[in-house]
Formats: sequence, C-alpha cells, structure tokens
Amino acid sequence: MEYFNQETERVILRKLTMSDVEKWTGFFVDNQMLKYVGIDMSKSPSTLATDWISKQLERYENQGLGHLAAIEKNSGEFIGVSGIIPREVDGKAQMEISYSLKQEFWGKGFATEISTQLKKFGLENNISNQFVSIIDKENIASINVAIKNGMKVLSETKYLGMDVFILG
Repeated sequence: MEYFNQETERVILRKLTMSDVEKWTGFFVDNQMLKYVGIDMSKSPSTLATDWISKQLERYENQGLGHLAAIEKNSGEFIGVSGIIPREVDGKAQMEISYSLKQEFWGKGFATEISTQLKKFGLENNISNQFVSIIDKENIASINVAIKNGMKVLSETKYLGMDVFILG
C-alpha cells in the first residue's frame, strides 16, 4: 500500500485533485468548527477549498505527504480530508496526523478510523517513530479522536494563533 492509495474498512484515501474543490467547499459553509482550523475566514468558501487543495498538491510534490481525500466506500461520497503533515511546532519538526470531515460525517467514527490507519501506515513505512495531533484546546471532539488513536497530551502551546494541545 502506498501513501496516496490507502483504505480502511469504510474509507478510501486518495490524492486530492482540483476537481475535488466543489466537493470540499461544503466544509467551509456554516461550520462552527472552522475556528479550530487556523484559516483566513475572510475568504469565500470556494477560495478556501481551492487554497486548501492547492496547498496539498504542493505538499505532494515537495514532501511526498499531505491531506488525502477521504471517500466513503459505500456511497462514493467525499467525506473530508486527512493526512500526515510535516509541521514545525515550537522550533521542533513534527509529523502531524490531521483530519477534517464534513459536518454530516461527524460522530460516526470516520475520523478515528482514518487517523488510526494513517498512524499505522506512518509507523510501518518509517515516516516517523512518533506522530502528533495539534488540536485547539476547546476542540473536544478532535481531542477524543486523538486519544482513541492512542495519543495523550504531551504539551500546550500557541499554534496559528490558537491555544493548542500537542497530543502524541
């Protein structure tokens, strides 16, 4: 299995393409969790989706990693993005397991299923021997996903202007 072509029981993970912009735009509409993502909310949802996917295409080219499209197997529906993202936190290089799902897929175990797969893949393929998730302190749902993925709070810091926990 290669990074850009992974599967879980219910989800296919694949490279994002610019043809995914329309499907990803819905994430940026009436989403109360956007405050936890660290993005410029003055931009339109379409621009945010375009910028997000463009950034991943750059990561694919330059780092061989990035957010992947998460596609539900049964319906073929684009449910969100998740990936291993190289980050610098407090001057230290980290590999983050990151996930963002469209609202209609929250609370169904998809984030846990996907993030668990990414951690397993990363360990088995020697991407890193430790992964973190950088999560706003108020984002209880994402903190719970990280805990289910075997992580615990390692530290607290500021990241992208947010007060965050570093879980690993």
